[in-house]
Amino acid sequence: MPLVEVTLIQGRPAESIRALISNVTEAVVASVGSPKESVRVIVREIPPTHWAAGDVTIEERGPRS
Repeated sequence: MPLVEVTLIQGRPAESIRALISNVTEAVVASVGSPKESVRVIVREIPPTHWAAGDVTIEERGPRS
């Protein structure tokens, strides 16, 4: 049972997250041959104030493109 965890900055539309789950599932099925029903995908969304690199949060860095 493959388990894939994806961590993203919070703020994407629900439709984008749903598409990500479908695409990741299909990639796992195609890559390792697991049955679709056994693929697990977890999406974690982190607030931009809780994610930092070099002591600067994503929120402090400004708008994302």
